[in-house]
Order: sequence, then structure tokens, then C-alpha cells
Amino acid sequence: MAEDDAIYAGAVDIYGHPADKRKTGKWKASRFILGNACCEGLAYYGVSMNLINYFQKHLNQGAATASTTVTNWTGTCYVTPLIGAFLADSYLGRYWTIASFSIIYFLGMMLLTLSASIQQLEPISYVALYMIALGTGGTKPCVSSFGANQFDDTEDEMEGKSSFFNWYYVSINIGAVIASMVLVWVQTNVGWGWGFGVPAISMAFAVVFFFSGSNLYWMQKPGGSPLTRIAQVIVASFRKMNVQIPTDKSLLYETGKCLLYETVDAECVIHGSRKLEHTDGLRFFDKAAVETLNDQLAEGRANPWRLCTVTQVEELKSIIRLLPVWASGIIFTTIYSQMNTMFVLQGNTMDQHVGPHLKIPSASLSLVDTVSVVLMAPIYDRVIVPFARTYTGHQRGFTQLQRMGIGHCWAYIQLSIFWQVPQRLLIGFAEVFTLIGQLEFFYDQAPDGMRSMCSALLLAAFALGNFLNTLLVTVVTVVTTRNGNLGWIPDNLNRGHLDYF
Repeated sequence: MAEDDAIYAGAVDIYGHPADKRKTGKWKASRFILGNACCEGLAYYGVSMNLINYFQKHLNQGAATASTTVTNWTGTCYVTPLIGAFLADSYLGRYWTIASFSIIYFLGMMLLTLSASIQQLEPISYVALYMIALGTGGTKPCVSSFGANQFDDTEDEMEGKSSFFNWYYVSINIGAVIASMVLVWVQTNVGWGWGFGVPAISMAFAVVFFFSGSNLYWMQKPGGSPLTRIAQVIVASFRKMNVQIPTDKSLLYETGKCLLYETVDAECVIHGSRKLEHTDGLRFFDKAAVETLNDQLAEGRANPWRLCTVTQVEELKSIIRLLPVWASGIIFTTIYSQMNTMFVLQGNTMDQHVGPHLKIPSASLSLVDTVSVVLMAPIYDRVIVPFARTYTGHQRGFTQLQRMGIGHCWAYIQLSIFWQVPQRLLIGFAEVFTLIGQLEFFYDQAPDGMRSMCSALLLAAFALGNFLNTLLVTVVTVVTTRNGNLGWIPDNLNRGHLDYF
């Protein structure tokens, strides 16, 4: 490989030197990220999978209250990534964001273990859980993007990048399999101190895995606040409502000899990002890139709140175009959130014995979902994609939108099935198509300088889905318990109507 070809443009190593493709990046680096994802998955699902039973049986909450407590916490876990993504894209970069928030994550896990082990410390379990939620804010939006960044954008490595998203999700679910097989049993039969202590140890291993690959990672320097750039485009567009957009789009500004503003080389003014080509949609925002006599400051620089580059404008357009796909994920997550709440409560009322000696905790049935993901993702990658490619001609078998659409169909089918194994199995199939497809789609469609933010935007749909579930449970409980009725979701579900819910 020639010296110039060995350098990954725009990327640096841990020491700030240009990244050498021969020694860093690709699978040699991403294997540490996959190890981190597996251990973090065990830690997160080791807590979340059986958390509703912790609230109901250990902290003595009612069924509806425990359900809303879990979905509120889960929703917070998916809102905090907006904070982590902002810091990653604006100031810290993905590596240091993951590193710092992982420490907070681990400390929260240790505090939760102490609160479950020492009765006097039970009240701080909420502090511990929301420390964990804050810790997830720096890991969830950044780890998948950071792993994908270990592959460049050449055609040769696009297949590797696509496979990474599949194996990333498999790694998380391997951790979830261990959680559902082992940790739920430990929490139910041994105690919550050990049940939360093992996930804390797993999170420590996740931190070790991540730091072990530091010398091999490709890193990209942060390019400044994406929220500020979006705000500048919106403000500049409205300030120029009466300005005509030139018919020749090469006149839009990108810091060259032109009116539509952009730089003259491949790199744009956003550090570490490439220029984006102008697109014809959402033309109102092109006004922000039309140069006028009032756009210069006294020192001769362009006023960023009056004149924006084409790349800035296209960043905003990219976000707007993602919103319909993003919104579709909210309903999917509302369905998905039932697995760790109502499915578990429903399972508590069933006969959990298999033979005379074996009793399966209800939360362990999540094993069906996670095993189906672990098995289905490689099958999708190695069998379904090549088969579909022969008919569609698409390199990935299906387009990302087609893949998500298939996943939504699986999720909606499961609502009409009342046996827990089939419904969990169908949700597992839905995950392989929908959630992995969403990860890949939001990464591919995001501008270089906003990839963490777009990943966080995807996770925000998960948050809204959980909060919507909280709202549904609250409204249903209030309405159905009027006039002294037990309601649909009483503490004893055998006396309610969970089937109506």
C-alpha cells in the first residue's frame, strides 16, 4: 500500500498523528469495541431486564407504579444520549466521551449494588439508577458510531461497515442472553446484591475492553456544536426571507468566489468533515447560503448568523429528512418496551415450572428474544442479504428503509399473539430488521460532523416510546380504576384485564 493510501484522511490516532490504515482501524480495532458492547449489554440488561420485579417485590411498588417507574428510567437512558452526543460532536470527540461517561456508568452500577445489598441504602437506588442513565448518555450514541468510524468510506470497506452494525447488535445481545439465563435467576433465587454486583463487574470489563484498543482506534476531532450550526441556518434563512435564490446553485456560499457559500477544497469549514453536495429539496433554507452586502462583519469575516455554508444548510436538510423515519420508531419502541414490563408481570401469573424441579423466572423468557437476535443477525448477514441481492441488485440486499419496514411488520404481528414465546420470538425478528437497520440508516444519512447527534436522535425515539408507554399505563389506570374498580392493571393481574391493554 502506498504511503498516501495508508493514511485515513481526517482521522488521527490516540496520539494525534494521522491514522495509518496498515496499523490501526478496521476489524483489528473494532473487535475491542464489540467486546465493550458485549460486556455493556450484559451490564445494562442485567439491570433492566428484571428491574420491574425489583421495584414490585423488593421495593413493594404496585404493578402499574412499577411499570411506569421502569419505563421512565428506560426513557431517561435514551434521552441522556442527546447530552453525550452533543459533547462528542462539539468538544470531546467520541473516544473521550465514551471513556468519561463509562466511568460514571460503572460508579452508578457499584452504587446500585450497594443499595441492593444494604437495607439502609435502599433509598439511594434511584440515585444509582439515574447515574447509570447518565452514563448510558455517553456510550449509547457514540459506541456504534465510533465502531463504524474504524472503516473508511471506500467501496471496499462499506461491506465491512455494514457487517459491523450486525455484529455490534449481536454482541449486545450475547450480553443480554447471559443476563436472561444467569442474572435473572441469581436475582430471583440468590439475591439482588449479587444480581446487580455481577453486572457491575461486567461494566468494569467493558471499560477495560475499550481502553485496551486505544492504540488501534481511528479518531475524528470534534467539529464544533451541531446545534449552533443548525440554529445559524434557521436564523439566517428567516433573516433573508425576501432574498431570491439564484438559479445557478454554484453561486451558493461555501467560502469561494460564489454567492452560495462553501469552501473551494474537499474539506469544509466544519473541522474533520467533508463538504456536502447541494440538494434541491427544502429550498427555503438555501437562502441562508445566499451572500448579500449585509453579511460581512467589520473585520471582513462572514457573520455566521447571516451567512451559512452549503454544508451547514445540507446538515439541517439531512436532519429534517430523517424525522419521518425517526417518528416511525416511537410506536415500535412502545411495543418493544412491553417486554421488560407487562410481559414480565404477565409471566409472574403463569405456571413457571418446567418439570418437578425447574422453575423459570418470568424475566428469563427474554432469552427467547435475545437468542433469536443472536441467531437471526448472522443468518441475515450471510444468507438473507446474498439471497435478496440476487433479486434486488442492491449491495445490502434490501435498502435500509425496506429493512426497517419488514421489521415493523414483525413487531405489529406479535400484538395479536398471546403466548409469550411466539411474541418474544417475533419481537426478536423485528429487532434484527428494524433496530439494526435504523442504526445503519441513521449513521449513513448523517453528515460527518453530526453522526453522534443523529445516533442520539434515534435513541430519543426510544425514549419517547417509553414515555408514551408510561402515559398509556397512567391514563389506562386512572380511567379504569374510577368508581372503585380494580382496573385493567391491578397488582394481581389475574383479577384485571391486561388483555385489553
